[in-house]
Formats: sequence, C-alpha cells, structure tokens
Amino acid sequence: MSQRSFLNVEASLTGRRWLGPAPEAARLAEAMMQATRLPLALCAVLVQRGISPQDAASYLAPALRDLLPDPLSLRDMGPATDRFLLAVRRKERIAIFADYDVDGGSSAALLLVWLRAMGHAATLYIPDRIDEGYGPNVPAMQALAAAHDLIVCVDCGTLSHEPIAAAAGADVIVLDHHLGGEVLPPALAVVNPNRQDEDGALAHLCAASVVFLMLVEANRRLRQDGVQGPDLMAMLDLVALATVADVAPLVGVNRAFVRQGLRVMARRDRVGLRALADVARMDQAPTPYALGFLLGPRVNAGGRIGQADLGARLLATQNEAEAAALAERLDQLNTERREIEAAVRAAALAQAEARGTDGPLVWAAGEGWHPGVVGIVAARLKEATNRPAVVIGLENGIGKGSARSVSGVDLGAAVQRVAAEGLLLKGGGHKMAAGLTIEEAQIPTAMARLGELLARQGAGAGGPADLHLDGLLAPAGATMDLVEQLESAGPYGASSPAPRFAFASVAVQARRIGESHLRLTFGDGMGAKLDAVAFGAFDGPLGPALENPGHQRFHLAGKLELNTYGGRTKVQLRLEDAAFA
Repeated sequence: MSQRSFLNVEASLTGRRWLGPAPEAARLAEAMMQATRLPLALCAVLVQRGISPQDAASYLAPALRDLLPDPLSLRDMGPATDRFLLAVRRKERIAIFADYDVDGGSSAALLLVWLRAMGHAATLYIPDRIDEGYGPNVPAMQALAAAHDLIVCVDCGTLSHEPIAAAAGADVIVLDHHLGGEVLPPALAVVNPNRQDEDGALAHLCAASVVFLMLVEANRRLRQDGVQGPDLMAMLDLVALATVADVAPLVGVNRAFVRQGLRVMARRDRVGLRALADVARMDQAPTPYALGFLLGPRVNAGGRIGQADLGARLLATQNEAEAAALAERLDQLNTERREIEAAVRAAALAQAEARGTDGPLVWAAGEGWHPGVVGIVAARLKEATNRPAVVIGLENGIGKGSARSVSGVDLGAAVQRVAAEGLLLKGGGHKMAAGLTIEEAQIPTAMARLGELLARQGAGAGGPADLHLDGLLAPAGATMDLVEQLESAGPYGASSPAPRFAFASVAVQARRIGESHLRLTFGDGMGAKLDAVAFGAFDGPLGPALENPGHQRFHLAGKLELNTYGGRTKVQLRLEDAAFA
C-alpha cells in the first residue's frame, strides 16, 4: 500500500506529492522524546537517520577520535606512507599531481602544507582541463619523473595505466577515491576506498580524506621515532571543504570531518580561505552551504575556465598579498564562469526538453560548449528533471562530458561499463558524478546504452521528486532553541539532507524582492508569525501564487535557518514548496 500524502498534498504548486514520516517512524520519535527529553522535531530527524535513543547523545556530539578509521584498514596505505616518509627523510624531490577541482586542490594543499611544516617543498602540477584533460597524461608524467623521485597523484590516477607506466625513474603513489577497474595501474601504491578489492566500508570518503588518513598514519610513525608531526586537526578545514564541495555523503567520519572542519575554518587561520571568504562577502560563521555554494565554486573557477592551479595555490599559501590576489582573481573567474554557464544551461535545457525528460537519462551535447561548465549544467539538468544527466561539449568531432546522478543510482559504475564496452573513449567517476570522452558519432548510441543501464537501477521511475517532510510545526514552535538543536544533528548535505517541516493552513503576506525572489511573513492566527524567503520563486509557480494571496491560505514547506541582519538574529523558513490549503 502506498504511503498517504502529508496534509493531503498530492500535487503542490510545484507538482510534488508531500510525504511525511511513516506511522512507525512517528511512534519511534514519540518514544525517543520520552526517553531522551529531546524535542519531538529533533527526535523525528534522528529516527529518519536510523539513530536509536541510546545513540542519540553520541550522534549529536560526534567525536573524531571515535569515528576516525584506522588508516591501515585501506589497502596499500602502509607502503604508501613508508615511501612518502622515506622521501621526506631523504629530502627527495616530490611532485604532487592533482585534479583541478576542489577535492584535488584541497588534497594537494594538505600535502603541501604538511610538507612545508616538515621543512620540505614539493612541486605542484595540475593539468589544464582543456589542453590535457582529467588525470595523469603521458607527457606530464614523463616530465615529472625526469625531475622528481616521487610523484603523488591525488584525486586521480586509479585508471591511469599508461601515464603511470610512463613515469620511468620515479615512484608513483595514488591517493584517490574514484571507482577502480579490475586491474590497477603500475604504481607503487594505490590507496583508494573504491578499489574493487576493498569492502566499501569507506567508499564515502573523498580524496582529501584519503590524503588526511595517510598523514594521520605518517604522524603516527613519526611519533614512534620521537618526532612531532604537523598539527593535523588544524588542517580539517581543507578536508571539510573538499568533502562538501565533492558532494561526499555526510555520514560516518565525513560528518565529524565537516563538523570539526567548520570549527577550524571559523577561526580564520588559513590565509587563503580567509581571503576567499572576504571576497565572497561571508559575514557569518561558515556552514556547509557556504562551503558548497560560496567557497567551493570560487576554488573551482580556476580549473574550470582559468589557470588550473589557482585554487590549490590559494589553499596552500601563507602569503597575505598572494592570497588576496589569488582570491580576487578566482572571484572574477567565478563571475565569468556564471555567465558562460547561463548560456550553456539555456541551450542544454532546451535541447533536453525537446528530446524528452521522462526517460531514465537526460542529456545534451553542443558544439563549443565550454568543458569547464558542463558539469555544473549537468547538475542543473539533474535538479530540474530528477534524472541522471549528461552534458557534453563538442570540438573537432570529440565530446568531453560530465554527468551527475540522483540518489540511489550509481552513475560512475554505469559510465565505466559503457566505456568498457567501447562506446566511450574513456569514462569513470563515482556514484554521484562521472566524466567521459566520446566520439561525436557515438553519442546517441552511448547515451541510449547508458540510459538502459541506469533504468535497471530505477532511474526515471517517477516524475518530479516527492517532497519528504520530517513533520509538522506551528509558527510558535519554530524557535531559535529548536533551530540550534536541529543543527546539532548536522551538518547537513549529501545523503544527510537538512530537515524539512510543513506549516499547515497559514495566512501569507508577501512581497517581491529583486527580479525573482520572494520574502513573506506567515501565521496561523494563534499570535506568532514567522518570516520566510523563497529564492528564485518567480522562476517557477511559487512567486505568482504567493505574491497576491488574497484570503487564500496555504500549506508551506521548507527548512528552518537563522538569519542575522542588522545585528539581530531571527528564525526564518527557507521556503521550498507550497500548496493550497
């Protein structure tokens, strides 16, 4: 029997069905409230995450020391750490080959900062997205091997058999998290929780977390020799940034990494992140939203449309003037990236809609689309259609594309399968994101095959995503204390969405702000009123319906947050959906 819709909302203003907690979950939340004396709304959130009353206290205060895995539980971690420390002790020449995204830049910065604290410099190499593409390539690896004793590949390298074989004369270590193939490249060590011979227990780690675990093991071995290693806790801001920006699931140790990393970032000790926060006009303590939507895109901008190493250099620098200049340049590039993205997004969405968006996969391909924005546009297509999406930029008969997935659909494995079948020149990634290179003539066949594989996983089974709600609140119950308690169940992000609540049958007063946003106040007639904001409301049906409500009452749904303005902090609802009451 299908679950009954919440507040009887079968089709909201955005066309979604509202689903609340199942009856059994509601009973468990009541029981937890009685056992723990925590608010019912918080108990509902904990129950949704499978937390028992006995584990509630430890979940709300996650300790990194309790959740940190043994680095040696990952295959090849011992040999990788041994070789890395040997290079440090011998003062060998070390090169770091990193991917050009936030995870790659953060991974590289972790190593650069750690090595600098040990009095050791290293060469940073990040390939150009357009000229070299993703991951190690033969000419770069040959050149690095000729001038270095050790090459550490971070956030890349797991599928780079030929380039790693070309690094004659140097040892190569791979610290990665992308899905591995049946055969590993000829590196000295490949540390990757997504190797096929791993058990998957740490598959949620991003590359920066893998690098951090190697440094944890390195520090442990240094202690055994009576040497004090660099302060790793102070580096968790970089791990947090990479985890959120790479959309890694905020579960297990990732949750502790991000939570502790946000505290470190709030101290504003890292010169580069401080400069970046200032150009992004961050005037509040950092949050996962800030990492994912303010800092992350700016760090990424260099790799997308500018100089590939700008982000890593910013994250690693100790020089105030250099940090300010790099942050300013990245901010400018991010503005340019948004303009390029807007044009590609409009064309891709029109093409996808013309092709049809009710199948298991939506895709678009266009001549001259900048390869630096196709991933962002794929994410926008995915969000608009609730389907896995692929966007491909074409040049001289070759397409370079990025893909983004929806929850529960392993896109990386499907792309790798299509590549193994010869329909792609190359392709790989992880569950939620992948990249591919393809001959233009093969695109329709390859996309049909990819769609077929994704359909087997359940992609495309529904229309607009159901809106899952954690419960019902009255405006008077949405207090600052409740919001702060809900935050203790965070941080929220991938695989751990922020709780959403509904407010039933409220009267609305609204006004338009700017071109497309809406600010409103609502109440249930019992005295208390609550503010809300709906960004982009006039890009869809919410703005027109709520702007002039007359005497119509609405059910509202969204996420609670604290809004600080003019020195005052108030609770507001980040409105996501509404329905006629």
